[in-house]
Amino acid sequence: MLRSMMQVYVKGSVEAVNTYQKAFDAEILGLYPDDNGGYMHSELNAYGQILAVSELTENSVIGNTMQFCFELGKGSEELVKKAFEVLKNGATIYEPIGPCDYSPCMFSLIDKFGVFWCLFV
Repeated sequence: MLRSMMQVYVKGSVEAVNTYQKAFDAEILGLYPDDNGGYMHSELNAYGQILAVSELTENSVIGNTMQFCFELGKGSEELVKKAFEVLKNGATIYEPIGPCDYSPCMFSLIDKFGVFWCLFV
């Protein structure tokens, strides 16, 4: 296997790519526009993980049964806090940023694009 990636389909893929780039200090690896002003496919390097973002189309399956988790490791509290500050806008917050049983700093939310995230150290 060459690589694995997380793929999300959202309404507003251009805004989502900009948001995730800011939240995760992500490097854009590729942007492939569609004919409607969104991205047919895009790829970001988020902490060494590939996050692919595409525009949700009428033919896409809609559902939110997955959560994308980033365990950033001890000493990465500032990265978790930065991601929370960016992603919390328009989000449904399940676990606000703070300590939990398994981490001194974590959060869990569904962002305004419908993507379920959990980040922790």
